[in-house]
Amino acid sequence: MSDYLLPDVGEGLTEADIVSWKVAVGDVIAINDIVVEIETAKSLVELPSPYAGTVLALLVAEGETVDVGTPMISIGDPSQTPAPAPAEAPLLEIDLSNPAASGSMEGASLVGRIKVDRGPVRRPRHGSASPSSESAAATQMQVQGAFSPGGAQSQDVVEADEPAVPAVSARTPEPGVVSEFVPARAASPAAARALAKPPVRKLAKDRGVDLASCRASGPGGTVTREDVEAAAASSVVGGGLEARSARPATTAAGRETREPVKGVRKMMASAMVSSAFTAPHVTEWVTLDVSATMQLVERLKARRELRDVRISPLLVLARAVVLAMRRTPEINSSWDEAAQEVVYKSYVNLGIAAATPRGLVVPNVKDAQDLSLVDLAGELARLTATAREGRTQPAEMSGGTFTITNVGVFGIDAGTPIINPGESAILCFGAIKKQPWVVDTDGQSEIVARDVTTLALSFDHRHIDGEKGSRFLADVAGILADPATALLF
Repeated sequence: MSDYLLPDVGEGLTEADIVSWKVAVGDVIAINDIVVEIETAKSLVELPSPYAGTVLALLVAEGETVDVGTPMISIGDPSQTPAPAPAEAPLLEIDLSNPAASGSMEGASLVGRIKVDRGPVRRPRHGSASPSSESAAATQMQVQGAFSPGGAQSQDVVEADEPAVPAVSARTPEPGVVSEFVPARAASPAAARALAKPPVRKLAKDRGVDLASCRASGPGGTVTREDVEAAAASSVVGGGLEARSARPATTAAGRETREPVKGVRKMMASAMVSSAFTAPHVTEWVTLDVSATMQLVERLKARRELRDVRISPLLVLARAVVLAMRRTPEINSSWDEAAQEVVYKSYVNLGIAAATPRGLVVPNVKDAQDLSLVDLAGELARLTATAREGRTQPAEMSGGTFTITNVGVFGIDAGTPIINPGESAILCFGAIKKQPWVVDTDGQSEIVARDVTTLALSFDHRHIDGEKGSRFLADVAGILADPATALLF
């Protein structure tokens, strides 16, 4: 049998969330079969199995966060079968309504039968002070509290690693002990720990719902998400004394929702805080007429070799950025704080910021300076589609040298972007809109409707001064205003 340990799928990642299992106990799998989908601090990753055999056990539940190196799944020989589920423990019946059945019960007023889950009769090791489960602890307290001291008679026992409840027989309780035998909380099934998956427990906690009070409609008597939602709704609209005396978390369940910060979103937050408070940001703006670029995009769309790729103004901007870096290499550099050096890169790993349901990711086009316009268009389309599906791999987000963030797709004119850690500048591409623009024609100025956009460049002012930042932004703007000037670079 082999345990598959959670590997480090990125650069020094320490933990991951189990999103969904792709196999079940009893499945026979081969090497490289996908067994689980996890979410790291950077992306969603499907993990293949390094072993072939039968799935004996899933050691981690969906929704749990585990550290790298934690066993996730047990895989055995293909001929090996999973161990059967343990049989239910026998029940010990104590008839309190028939004194003759359990000895003298003079003065006892208890009526009814109590079934006690006795389980395996085992003796705890020396030093063990409590049972190994909550239900066993409750039972031991109730039974021993009724018949002690000296009232319990143990049966034959066997040695075991974990403590368990000793078998007892009913005897006459001490006067005044009867009220302690069946406390109010033990008269309800809610005294036992409710069965629910970790995500459901988290939902119940956020909604202020007691799992023990929920209807358990899931398999094996488990509480489901729907059960928790129903309990939360009933606590809010039920009214009466219970609703009025409920805790604030319960009454506000329908007004607030809490979402744990983890995975991609947690990494994004940490990176942005680190960048904002380590690199002194300076942002410059330029508004320009990009009508010539829009005309170029339409002509490119009609070309046969570009029929299968997406052509957009972002493609022209990406190409302009790569060309403009030739005159201002400081933009494509990074600050090494430890060595007190500026690192100039002769390659351009062009990052494109993409908003996803799990947070902001920035995959980058490797060696963009060596790609033709057709190849660059294909890579941009592939990375964008992969990011939106949440399938960007850590390797695709590492090693970036410069980033473009396109807020224009949301109709936003511009912004002040935060530099991606490890880089020195980021360019914000605003929406392209029809606006009145002053155009000089044959020495005459007139106002016409033109395609206008705004570019905003944030850069690290520790080693990029205003002159270099302004030159780079002006070069990019010049290419967008007149794409033919790209021939000068």
